[in-house]
Amino acid sequence: MILVTGATGKVGRHLVAGLLGEGAAVRALTRDPASAKLPPAADLARFDPDQPETISRALVGTTAVFINATAVGSQITGLMTAAASAGVGRAVLLSSFTVRDHGAQPYSIGAQHQALEAAVAASPLDWAFLRCGGFAANTLAWAPAIRAEGVVRAPYLQAATAPIAEQDIAAAAVTVLLGDGHSGARYVLTGPQSLTQAEQAHAIGVAVGRNLQTEELPPEVFRRAASAHMAPAAVDDMLRHFASYVGRTAEMSPDLEKLTGRAGTTFAEWAHEHAARFR
Repeated sequence: MILVTGATGKVGRHLVAGLLGEGAAVRALTRDPASAKLPPAADLARFDPDQPETISRALVGTTAVFINATAVGSQITGLMTAAASAGVGRAVLLSSFTVRDHGAQPYSIGAQHQALEAAVAASPLDWAFLRCGGFAANTLAWAPAIRAEGVVRAPYLQAATAPIAEQDIAAAAVTVLLGDGHSGARYVLTGPQSLTQAEQAHAIGVAVGRNLQTEELPPEVFRRAASAHMAPAAVDDMLRHFASYVGRTAEMSPDLEKLTGRAGTTFAEWAHEHAARFR
């Protein structure tokens, strides 16, 4: 039995389906089981961050746990303690490729995920980290303006990233959760292509059959808008990262293909799969 935290999230839904497809028993942790809309074969468990015992109950009888830190939040230490007490053998953490193993962390998100990694590594469980680059799904933030105006507004349109499809992260997690030889691994997962933000906007336009326009936002304009729903440090991280990849190839890793045995989903393929969200 594998416990999947964040089971109704972008990665979690694909992971639950992928594990069930491999014949694994899955317990899906969610704050609202009644509205989860997960496959019937999944065993649903309720999580309440104000009731740590809900994690302990969900871990009973499980052999491995997939940890989405966004879902678990400040409960990471309690989760690892409860997992050890329950006799769980393996933990796989969804982390960030901004984490650096040596020296100071250049980004606040890297420092946050390094602390999460340390909590997992300090437990007696076998562990592995999936350090992911930017999700292709992050471009869904452009959807309202695309639908309303046919325009993408973003800072540093010529900054390159290698967006990764959420189903590919899930496929890698299935391999690590069910396979052997991954103890102590730190995998870096990225998409298969380096694309500028302008090129990503063009791919979305092709997918929806529209000639989208792009408008470069000054960083400070973006900062003011983004700070309404993102932590200031996270906004600063994003802007510094984009600025550093203008005119450069994005960071890419072969780990996804090594784990899954296939090339990752291209951004154009992802955009076609999600075209309805942009129409």
